[in-house]
Amino acid sequence: MSKNIKLNMSRRIRRTPYTNKVEEHGVSDFTVVNHMLLPKGYKKSVEEDYWHLSKEVQIWDVSCQRQVQISGPDALKLVQKMTPRSLKKMEIGKCFYIPMLNENAGMINDPVLLKLEDDMFWISIADSDILLWAKGYALGLNLDVKIEEPDVYPLAIQGPKSEELLISIFGEEIKKIKFFNFRVMDFMGTKQIIARSGYSKQDGFEIYFKTHEEHFDKVEMGENLWDTIWKAGQKFNISPGCPNLIDRIEGGLMSYGNDFTKENNPLECNMENYCKEDAEHDFIGKLALEKIRKDGIAQKIRGIIFEGSPCSAIGQPLAVLTHDNKKLVKLLLEFILQKLERILAYQ
Repeated sequence: MSKNIKLNMSRRIRRTPYTNKVEEHGVSDFTVVNHMLLPKGYKKSVEEDYWHLSKEVQIWDVSCQRQVQISGPDALKLVQKMTPRSLKKMEIGKCFYIPMLNENAGMINDPVLLKLEDDMFWISIADSDILLWAKGYALGLNLDVKIEEPDVYPLAIQGPKSEELLISIFGEEIKKIKFFNFRVMDFMGTKQIIARSGYSKQDGFEIYFKTHEEHFDKVEMGENLWDTIWKAGQKFNISPGCPNLIDRIEGGLMSYGNDFTKENNPLECNMENYCKEDAEHDFIGKLALEKIRKDGIAQKIRGIIFEGSPCSAIGQPLAVLTHDNKKLVKLLLEFILQKLERILAYQ
């Protein structure tokens, strides 16, 4: 895409409680995920950002990770229906990574599931509309549930100094949060969920900031949260940031819509651990997945390291050629990369 082409903003593309702060800190690029702005860069190279993330701490606006809240007597029944991963042993305060399939066992999302109560879950989704999918199944199965998108705007604190930073704000209780667990913490008289998780291979946290209109409007309160973290982060060399391509690819973190789509099943995507062959529960796509397993997996996503000059940003899949320039296979990657030498591809 030409550098002169710009994305026109409209009300369909939603700002976040942190967008003003993101702009103040010099954001250079945005993308759109779940109809919401996601910062993509801050006027420094992907490599510079990578090294800072691996040594220091960053603050990311990841409000685009929208929550689908499912509550009510049949909440567990519906959520279990939507994933091959068993939720039988999931406890309150846990986060589970779950594949979500359509009737053909194609991937439609790979969200993180949070269990808030026995009858309430948040599905923290990647870039596809799950709310209407969940509503459709709830209506079709005549389930007693309430499904909505709560006013929640995740803010990620990522990097090896993230724990020290959050301890300086929230206290020693932060140390007790285990990986893929969360706790409810106080911020300015409001209760906020903080999880030890994030879209990087570094240690980090995600604050599932929930607005409380009786205290402030969402922008005012969101900016208060950002400013509190930013001020405390000065002694830790904090920087604004965003999901880093080099870091997340090295960590094997998948990107729905880029690395895989609904044309791919979870076995191709190395998600066997979440799709047990002896799963007792019924779920959408179960028969199709069993058939794929029986017939054999045709392809697998793999990481490839290759030499060459840095790549400029592209929006189209690349062709992989053999040494004699015969086309071998197309990469199913619709992202990449400013000066990135490592990419995921199908082989």
